[in-house]
Amino acid sequence: MNISSKHLEDLVEHFASLPGIGKKTALRLVLNLIKRDEEELAQFATSLGEIKAKVSSCKTCGNISDADLCSICIQPNRKGEIICVVEDIRDILAIESTQQYYGVYHVLGGVISPMEGVGPNDLNIEQLVNRVESGEVEEVVLALNASMEGDTTNFYLYRKLADYNVKITTLSRGVAVGTELQYTDELTLGRSILNRMPFDLNLVRK
Repeated sequence: MNISSKHLEDLVEHFASLPGIGKKTALRLVLNLIKRDEEELAQFATSLGEIKAKVSSCKTCGNISDADLCSICIQPNRKGEIICVVEDIRDILAIESTQQYYGVYHVLGGVISPMEGVGPNDLNIEQLVNRVESGEVEEVVLALNASMEGDTTNFYLYRKLADYNVKITTLSRGVAVGTELQYTDELTLGRSILNRMPFDLNLVRK
């Protein structure tokens, strides 16, 4: 792509480095920004510049937050005795959109994947164990994607939590195998949460 402006080309390269953004889409975004007024561009630049410094992870669940605790963990009406384990914050957004879950969350930050070099120590698992160990948790909902890696991680978590007096459940299989939660429609995902079932080792693929 031959762009006559070095500044514009650099910005296109930055946008194109984002997941799912190709060079043509990046160029279209940059050309749109050029049409914005200076005040709007300044606000855009300020928000972008502050994202690393002002956005962090909730110290309890790992969700994205502007403070030590996220907006979900501080809600007094949430059921703190139920923890829903998810891969990343996109799954929290998907589940929250169903308005069918009123517990709290725990973000693992990924799933176990030997092929990609991701092991248990690379994930936020020990903090989950510590939360369960406190004795205040009654149920852990394993809401990971229905994939080989998700099932492997479910199995590992089940084994880690098996010695504690806590109910371990998983989403009902209304969520199709191979489907990521963030792309599941709200009705199906909501029903899968409401109809969650005890975790069954026999359902884990070998």
